[in-house]
Amino acid sequence: MMMAGKRRMNHDKPWTPEDVNMLKQLVRAYIPARVIGLRLGRTEDAIYSKVDVEGLTMRRKRRVHHRQK
Repeated sequence: MMMAGKRRMNHDKPWTPEDVNMLKQLVRAYIPARVIGLRLGRTEDAIYSKVDVEGLTMRRKRRVHHRQK
């Protein structure tokens, strides 16, 4: 958790195309937002916000298990 007054290294900096590509790769690999934020130097809220803007989702798809009778 971030302490009051402490900022991430990319606070208020625009997302580069490289940042967005890395975000997409990490989201597709089901990496948690907290970990992605640490990797990209962004807050967890910034990660969720950018995921939304990019039309991505952080949820895993549920697998349907069929039972045999």
